[in-house]
Amino acid sequence: MERPCLLLVPMLTELEWVIRPQLEEWAEVACYDAPGVGAEHAHGSVGAAEVARRGLEEAGRLGWDRFVVVADEFGVPAAARVAEAAGPRLQALVLGHARVTNTIGGERPALNREVLLACESMMRSDARTFVRQMFKMSGGEQSEGGYREELVEEYMRRVPRELATPFYSSATIEDEVIGPLLTGLDVPLLLAQHRGCLMFTREGFQDAAAALPHARTATFDEKPSTSLEFAQLLREFCADFVTAEA
Repeated sequence: MERPCLLLVPMLTELEWVIRPQLEEWAEVACYDAPGVGAEHAHGSVGAAEVARRGLEEAGRLGWDRFVVVADEFGVPAAARVAEAAGPRLQALVLGHARVTNTIGGERPALNREVLLACESMMRSDARTFVRQMFKMSGGEQSEGGYREELVEEYMRRVPRELATPFYSSATIEDEVIGPLLTGLDVPLLLAQHRGCLMFTREGFQDAAAALPHARTATFDEKPSTSLEFAQLLREFCADFVTAEA
């Protein structure tokens, strides 16, 4: 069977994708750091547009004619931009913590305001604790290998605090309408929900599923970027459409 090409869109760094080794067992996998992270040259502030641009560059560098875009958490807005810009190269789109907005207000917020404010406060006062707790509250500590201490150290080395702090700040998280970028896509879609997530709301996922009624949906106990169960479902999902296109 043809090996699908997976472009893992990060929030800030490729380190977030703990399950990458499992994905590489059956797919060609690429991920990357956002501009200003690690060895990547900075282009001012980091947001969805910059992360998406870098992702499209990576797919182009690899010469991928067809690829699957996969994202989780705050990587979703960038992934939506990549998906739209990829045009006929887009084979499928997979979104963890799927939602169609980043709203933190109103009757059906997609993000939990209190948790977001707590993250902002912790990031400013104790970045190392924030990195540990960010993955713990998302369930990442449950995964085999988890976000081990050496990965926390590497995250701290690679991601500048002056870049990470505003990225996670409630004042600068993009309140971007993601839905219009997704509803026009004519490709297989997989929407993944993280059960019991503190940051991303159940209502946000429900609204995404309603806006994209033809998408496949699934729920996991761990956040998708750390979930071996998600990795297996992604393999099955890709096998379905790769076989159909053959």
